Amino acid sequence: MRKLRELRRLYQIGRTLFDYGLDELIPSRLQIWPARMARKSLFWLKNRHPDLSRGKRIRLALESLGPVFIKFGQMLSTRRDLLPPDIAEELALLQDRVPPFDGKLARQQIEHSLRQPIETLFDEFDEKPLASASIAQVHTARLKTGQEIVIKVIRPGIERVIEADVSLMHSMATLIARLVPERSSRLRPVEVVEEYRKTLLDELNLLREAANAIQLRRNFEGSRTLYVPEIYSSYCHENVLVMERIYGIPVSDTDALEANGTNMKLLAERGVEVFFTQVFRDSFFHADMHPGNIFVSYDHPEDPQWIGIDCGIVGTLNRDDKRYLAENFLAFFNRDYRKVAELHVESGWVPADTKVEEFESAIRTVLEPIFEKPLSEISFGHVLLNLFNTARRFNMAVQPQLVLLQKTLLYVEGVGRQLYPQLDLWKTAKPFLEDWMQKQVGYKAVINGVKENAPFWAEKLPEIPELIYDALRQAKLQQRQMTGLYERYAGHDKRQGQGRFLLAMGASTLLASTLLLGMDESRLAMSGLLLTLVVWWLGWRRIAR
Repeated sequence: MRKLRELRRLYQIGRTLFDYGLDELIPSRLQIWPARMARKSLFWLKNRHPDLSRGKRIRLALESLGPVFIKFGQMLSTRRDLLPPDIAEELALLQDRVPPFDGKLARQQIEHSLRQPIETLFDEFDEKPLASASIAQVHTARLKTGQEIVIKVIRPGIERVIEADVSLMHSMATLIARLVPERSSRLRPVEVVEEYRKTLLDELNLLREAANAIQLRRNFEGSRTLYVPEIYSSYCHENVLVMERIYGIPVSDTDALEANGTNMKLLAERGVEVFFTQVFRDSFFHADMHPGNIFVSYDHPEDPQWIGIDCGIVGTLNRDDKRYLAENFLAFFNRDYRKVAELHVESGWVPADTKVEEFESAIRTVLEPIFEKPLSEISFGHVLLNLFNTARRFNMAVQPQLVLLQKTLLYVEGVGRQLYPQLDLWKTAKPFLEDWMQKQVGYKAVINGVKENAPFWAEKLPEIPELIYDALRQAKLQQRQMTGLYERYAGHDKRQGQGRFLLAMGASTLLASTLLLGMDESRLAMSGLLLTLVVWWLGWRRIAR
């Protein structure tokens, strides 16, 4: 049954593409004979919209295919440096002008989820949607207390559509993995599709979005760069979200921004600052920053403030990923290709047996011509694309945890270039990253580490005597084992035996303490350190006799 649904969906996708004549947009030299045969022998379809522009045909086809394809179009719409203007303008309409569903259905869903009539919950409710997107639409209302709010409602039945599309994508990824295993081990198509599925399904849970928005709002409390609307969590449900209504200028409306006297250069630079702050300071970033989700406050246009909504997709990075990313970015800025190559190997993004010299040379060959241009004219997205294409030759594996980050960076750069074409992303980001790195490895890192751990140390100080006792008792048992090892290794050559004994003792105690340190329990970690010191001391005493 599942395979039948997938085949039906595959037919629907092909039919839609042919129905809007999208195959005709492919240059004739690139058209392959199966596509031409499919139109004539399988679908028996003509282009039903030859009078429409190519941009409108692409947009309507993506709308017809549903949220997975709409989101792809949203991402493309931010890359005006990659698309012809007519196509980019049409795809921009996907950001908040997707055809809405009936407002009466929205009312029924709200009442069913919150288990109360609309009139009991709110003073006002407008059935006409304020905006409509691929997964949900928004209605305006007013609380009984007078606050203006917006209510986000999930599209009825949308989960089945997403599951069907992602299931089809998963089957195709599995097939690719079987047919070309040598490439799949590097590209990891199944893992990427699974990550995408998780992201989409997470977006369907509005309680998760509410929690994300609350976290992001707290991270930027009192900030002049980013404002996140308040969430009224007592009215939220898995398919209903209620938040403060905001008034702002859509970031894509450059005419309105300029008419309001907005400092466009500062606004674009603050977009970059907000992105890097979320990634490196908070390890928690809004990962769906397309223009439909970003507004600019009408207030103080000379000191512009971003407004972020729709926090359904967020990304997180662990400490190691952040460190490697920051060092990679700084190496890019300094054109230190050796460092870029070494970091890729150290992080495990390329195999450990990669020859660093060859990788460095390949990176330099691809990137050095790009850097001959003024930095303000260089697209960071293009740099990453060229780097990854180069790294693929060295069997670089796709990093699923970085997919959202890469997509978000493309959004940020696309929006920034649209606001201020002369935006120098490199110049804006470099001081931020240098300061962050200094806080991680410089004297500031030591001071911050002491401040962060001081409460923990104060709490554990009374336990030190007990920990020392535990360590000594474990050491006594360890010494008995060491005595056996010593007698085994000593043999006839005492000096050689002592060396072997110390080596075996050191390896065993360091292994034991490492295992203890790897645990979350601070008690075991501190015991491990003490155990290592005590056993080494006892070992030296044993040899000195």
